[in-house]
Amino acid sequence: MLDFIYYPVSFILWCWHKVFGLVFGESAAISWILGIIFLTFTVRGIMFKPFVNQVRSMKKMQDFAPEMKKLQKKYANDRQRQAAEMQKLQKEHGVNPLGSCLPMLLQIPVFIGLNHVLRAFTMPPPGGGPKTENYFFTQHDVQSYVNAKLFGVNLGEAVYNGVGVVSGGATNVGFHWSVLPVALPLMIIASIATHLTARHSVARQNAASATPQTAIMNKLTMYIFPLGVLVFGALFPLGLLFYWLANNGWTLMQQRLVYTKIDKEEAARKAEAAEKRASLGPKPGQKPTAPKVGQKPVQQKKNQSAQGGSQKKVTKAGSAHGFAQTTTPAAGGATAAAAAAQEDQPTADASGASAAAGQNGSKDNGTGVPGLLKDSTRKSGRKRR
Repeated sequence: MLDFIYYPVSFILWCWHKVFGLVFGESAAISWILGIIFLTFTVRGIMFKPFVNQVRSMKKMQDFAPEMKKLQKKYANDRQRQAAEMQKLQKEHGVNPLGSCLPMLLQIPVFIGLNHVLRAFTMPPPGGGPKTENYFFTQHDVQSYVNAKLFGVNLGEAVYNGVGVVSGGATNVGFHWSVLPVALPLMIIASIATHLTARHSVARQNAASATPQTAIMNKLTMYIFPLGVLVFGALFPLGLLFYWLANNGWTLMQQRLVYTKIDKEEAARKAEAAEKRASLGPKPGQKPTAPKVGQKPVQQKKNQSAQGGSQKKVTKAGSAHGFAQTTTPAAGGATAAAAAAQEDQPTADASGASAAAGQNGSKDNGTGVPGLLKDSTRKSGRKRR
């Protein structure tokens, strides 16, 4: 039923066993152990890119976790609206929550496939008789696997056989205490490696994004899962324990490399942003340039020139106080032309000057204000106060 998993897994294992069989011999246990280890490295190498995407996705989720908390608090009574807003926020940040689970989901079929292939080496065929094949392995390969023993224990044996999900229908059901001295150290090392991997991952989490659910998951991954490996490792064949060790070792090394790379990229991004801000700001010791006293903004000059083109100040002849009045451009232009013509004419005598002053006003009246008579108060008989 799961041949689409069993055949690829057995093919990769067959390739690596042939490679190391040329060096150590095909019936040597070290050839099979190294074949299993490099099978793990091959699968993890294929999943390296999804793992990097997983780390970046988790980093983004930690960055905008405070915003998600605000949405949860804002729409606490409306679950449907809360889910819609959170999906919208994740889409804006380019985060896929399933991306963080993809590498783990891809490892499950490999784990199941390798467990079945290793168990199938010692399973008799349905019709009875000797085992002639095991997916990509021939009868000769099956015999070399059965003859390969580590400290007198076959790689397909476990401390306890009998659980159908793990044993895959093995015939030798029951406890095998002779396997325990070899399996127990591997179980302890695999448990410690699982704890260290989870601890390194939890240390990378942002404290601001911590939630009660996150705290529970951290305790599960750091303590419960390693304890499960130690207990349920008795159900795994020795070859599968080597797979677990290799997988955790690869994960720990990969986390250190990827996290270091991401930290360097983030530090470089911050340094570039700081340098950009420094280049836009004033230099050290440089004083900000202030406008000169009496200097008007450029925009204000433009407005004044625009207003000057539409309206001009003129004085009305005979005005007692010489207040400026605005006229239309046509009338103002005529008045200005007349005033200019009168100013250009020289005054011949006092009578001409007084006559011009009486009509259009003059600048020679001694007041300095056009249109204002010098002795207007005296002629009217009023006393100056």
